[in-house]
Amino acid sequence: MTSALPYTLIATDLDGTLLRAGDTVSARSCAALATARAAGARHIVVTGRPVPQIRHVLDDLGYTGLAVCGQGAQVYDAARGLLLHSVSMDRGLAEVALGKIEAEIGEVYTAVNQEGLDAEMLIGPGYRMWHPHLPTVRVPKRGDLWSAPITKVLLQHPRLDDDELTRVARSVVGDLVNVTMAGEHTVELQPPGIDKASGLARAAEALGVPASSTIAFGDMPNDVPMFGWAAYGVAMANAHRELVAVADEVTLSNEADGIAVVLERLYG
Repeated sequence: MTSALPYTLIATDLDGTLLRAGDTVSARSCAALATARAAGARHIVVTGRPVPQIRHVLDDLGYTGLAVCGQGAQVYDAARGLLLHSVSMDRGLAEVALGKIEAEIGEVYTAVNQEGLDAEMLIGPGYRMWHPHLPTVRVPKRGDLWSAPITKVLLQHPRLDDDELTRVARSVVGDLVNVTMAGEHTVELQPPGIDKASGLARAAEALGVPASSTIAFGDMPNDVPMFGWAAYGVAMANAHRELVAVADEVTLSNEADGIAVVLERLYG
């Protein structure tokens, strides 16, 4: 890779960032990424979704690099179909955290992402899955969520919105687990120290690329750590205000090819 490149690593979130509705990537975005790669840059996906929920996206992209998945808990080698790194969440700790949160605000609806390449997303009573195209398994009671190792817990509340649920959960259990908002109706609990920055740092080290050579694109508060790690952060026009507040630039929305606009300027 040439030192003349503006950035040698392009880190992109998926939902609300690179992806359009229906998990699609526009021809313009594909072309802009191809131009950047031809210039010597590398593209790395950094997503909150676990590996089983992004394989179809990576296949459609013809993606063969490393991908940071599960909110930073997983590093996946798409070319070889191998999980290079994975951090599980202690299920006892998860139950303790949920108990403390419910003592504060009443019942929450929960789901989990299990650990592994072919793991399932288990949905507990009351939890609503807002991505109906992604496979899930509904279980009759919460205790069934802990039947196998997990990477994270997802929360919803019958009355509180995402911002308030995140704020309350963080105030109650933020010393025990990492609490983040990953998207609409998607508040998550993960092991301490696990976030997109930690996962991206691990993958970038494997690629031999420093933070100072990385540009990152995102749209939600779970991208804030990634922006803090990368040299330059670009928020989408549809981004959450918390991410906009720490972004170096705001581009067009994901539906308007906001990533392509920036990459065409930098690598065109």
